[in-house]
Amino acid sequence: MAYYHSRYSNYSRKKKSKFSRFIFIFLAILLIAALGVGYQLWVVIFKPNTWVPDKQVASLYITTGSGFNDLKAQLYSSGLVINRKTFEWLAGKKNLAANIHPGRYLIDHGMNNNELINLLRSGQQTPVDVTFNNIRTKPELAHSIGAQIEADSADLIDLLNDTVFVKKYGFNRENILTMFLPNTYEFYWNTTAKDFFERMFSEYNKFWTADRIEKATALELTPVEVGILASIVEKETNKTDEMPAIAGVYLNRLKVGWRLQADPTIVYAWGDFAIRRVLNIHKLIESPYNTYQNYGLPPGPICIPSIVAVKSVLNHDDHGYLFFCAKDDFSGYHVFAKTHAQHTINANKYRRALDERNISN
Repeated sequence: MAYYHSRYSNYSRKKKSKFSRFIFIFLAILLIAALGVGYQLWVVIFKPNTWVPDKQVASLYITTGSGFNDLKAQLYSSGLVINRKTFEWLAGKKNLAANIHPGRYLIDHGMNNNELINLLRSGQQTPVDVTFNNIRTKPELAHSIGAQIEADSADLIDLLNDTVFVKKYGFNRENILTMFLPNTYEFYWNTTAKDFFERMFSEYNKFWTADRIEKATALELTPVEVGILASIVEKETNKTDEMPAIAGVYLNRLKVGWRLQADPTIVYAWGDFAIRRVLNIHKLIESPYNTYQNYGLPPGPICIPSIVAVKSVLNHDDHGYLFFCAKDDFSGYHVFAKTHAQHTINANKYRRALDERNISN
């Protein structure tokens, strides 16, 4: 009986030992499996999955109306996403396809899928700096802006030439460019053409304070007329310290009822901005911008004047000069005169200098 009990006890212990080993192995397998699954989830969610050349920052521009396939095409064509399968799996789980927002997004090198998808889902885009200057014509403005924000340049041109549209801002098709003040502005990339106009009109109103309007009124000019005159000043000299003196000459001419006789308006009328020397033949062109034939200001600006030029008109030099001529040293500065006789002497010096350099047009 004792022998049977001993054998039974040994068998029972062996059975328990096997069961324990089975449980241990089973738990170990579960743990390994759990670790494997956990690692895979870590890879999908938290492993860095974006690549940017030189480990810099890349701008991703999502156009209005883009779907998930469009977004993937952008990300993949630029090589920003390393593992496409893990990105698409987590994007599906987080329903990115239903939460795509247009705009500009900054993608850092080494972002994980979770960070990337959360950024794109959030719609928290990074603004762009929009800068424009040295603009002569509507097409130039439209092209410059269309290259910096999503608004199409053709839409911008259409609005610039839309009589009804520009009238609501107090402008017409000829003078609408005076509404735009060259500077650097912060915009969301997906700004529409109409929203761009709204912002520029807001900036225009901010610039034209009561004090500046009062100064314009004292000159018997409207803000639009100040902008038109400033555009002529802008194209007469690239020396900002000389602009108030140039503005003073033109204001003096307006006061005494003279024609402005501004060469830059002739260049604009011809539409040939390569003209370096305005000749008598050029002055015969039939155009409302020909200030040799017409009195007063032209119907619109001959460029978008800089803020400096506008301020130079409002704060012009108070002098008695009625004439000016480019210096014969080609420094870019001008000499001023109160009489036609003195102006003739100055002009002849400059003409001789042009002839010596064989500048005929």
